[in-house]
Amino acid sequence: MTAVHFGAGNIGRGFIGLLLHEAGHELVFVDVNAPLIAAIAAADSYRVIEIGGEESIRTVTGFSAIDSSADQDAAIAAVASADIVTTAVGPTILRFIAPVIAAGLRARGPDRARLPVMACENALGATDLLRGHIAELLADDPGVLDRAVFANTAVDRIVPIQEPEAGRELDVRVEPFSEWAIEAGPFEGAPPVIPGAHFVDDLAPYIERKLFTVNTGHASAAYLGFVAGAATIDEAVGMPAVRAGVEAALLETSRLLVARHGFDPAVQDAYRATALSRFANPALHDGVDRVGRQPLRKLSRRERLIEPAAALAEAGVEPVGLLAVIAAALRFRVADDPESVELQARLAAGGSAGELVTSVMGVEPGHALFAALERVVAEAQAAAG
Repeated sequence: MTAVHFGAGNIGRGFIGLLLHEAGHELVFVDVNAPLIAAIAAADSYRVIEIGGEESIRTVTGFSAIDSSADQDAAIAAVASADIVTTAVGPTILRFIAPVIAAGLRARGPDRARLPVMACENALGATDLLRGHIAELLADDPGVLDRAVFANTAVDRIVPIQEPEAGRELDVRVEPFSEWAIEAGPFEGAPPVIPGAHFVDDLAPYIERKLFTVNTGHASAAYLGFVAGAATIDEAVGMPAVRAGVEAALLETSRLLVARHGFDPAVQDAYRATALSRFANPALHDGVDRVGRQPLRKLSRRERLIEPAAALAEAGVEPVGLLAVIAAALRFRVADDPESVELQARLAAGGSAGELVTSVMGVEPGHALFAALERVVAEAQAAAG
């Protein structure tokens, strides 16, 4: 069996690639990073090292690599003959890999088994997004799209900035916790065998639980920690005031998750506690600058901060903890992060706070959260001016 995985970075090698290897697949990593692809092609193994607590090492073998920018035909051929295709490239990059997958489906022929395609990204409905890009490319022959089974997923594993050993640059250090949930419905009772993943009838609760607990909490620790002067996430959650702020935000999102999806409150409490313990893992030593990057995306309407805050406000609940995190996010200043630079420039430029609420956060005047966001943005403008 062969699995083609787009994205040969740390998540690709240290999470999805690892689980596909352990499921018995030969791995084909596809990427446009020529030096990384060359290093993978020259290696016969790499290690995934779980850090924090008792160290565990798992070795991955049986892989190859393709630079799709230099040899697109090879990437297309790999998709055409694959048993499974996955991605970990970031949601904004999916449109760039869609042409290779679309061409691979054309070349696959109608007699092969349908190809499972799963985008393993930190975004709601990432596989649906990828499918949409592919469908546009196959508009002249839409039946080709039926050669694939598209299933959304929810993925969760913290992979910090790496400090590779000389000669072991492909090794990946990860936290012990991981979760890969895949919607079962598209497979019509015959899902692929991936022991490290689990298939669920309704993926939405799992996606939102992860997004509004782990991603919201991680971002909260980064932004509140940045304002408090912390360098790393574990340092941030070790500060009583920051930890209290993160807990306040996550108590609010937990309230929303229990109401929206019917999670057992005790189960959600345990999930939230696990997330906080993961953030505190000193072995990860993950920088607040890295975790807080791309504040414009993280402050957008359907993302980890505004979406739960808006839903709570619509239900008549003032999201005090989430608003404090949003205020901190508006003060996130990292010179080498283009979104941070742009956000600070827009705040410093003055203008209407309400216009920024709508253009950055996607919340319109009249919404239950609008006035609170307008106040928070006005305060950030005063600080940036």
